[in-house]
Amino acid sequence: MQRTRDVMVTAIVLATVVLVGARAYAHHGTNINYDRSKQFTGKAVVTEFKYVNPHAQLYADVMDEKGAVVHWNLELLPNPSQLIRNGWTRKKSVAALAPGTKIVVTIAPARAGGTTGLLLKVTDEKGEELLGGGPNAGGPP
Repeated sequence: MQRTRDVMVTAIVLATVVLVGARAYAHHGTNINYDRSKQFTGKAVVTEFKYVNPHAQLYADVMDEKGAVVHWNLELLPNPSQLIRNGWTRKKSVAALAPGTKIVVTIAPARAGGTTGLLLKVTDEKGEELLGGGPNAGGPP
């Protein structure tokens, strides 16, 4: 009876570890979901910026190569903790990426298609980098 209970407890603990580990591993597939070989740059207008975990989101109307405006949902690679360490606070994001702000974005589109992508770089109208997608993203180097 005790041996059966020990085996069941061990199986439950092992299953929990596997499931939790799989969820954590699945989240870190950000770079796998996007195709950097098809990245492009375009003029955009911010519609919304969400400073959320696990990754901030930028929503923007981007002009495509034909001049049509397409609404994009863009994920930032750095998480809020990394953004804060590099000086990109919630307050700064609200000021710099307010709705209506004109920007230039570099996007790696989702491999699955659609209008979801990884935000690689954001510059303002003057060409000054606001956000980059590297390991120290969130401010100038």
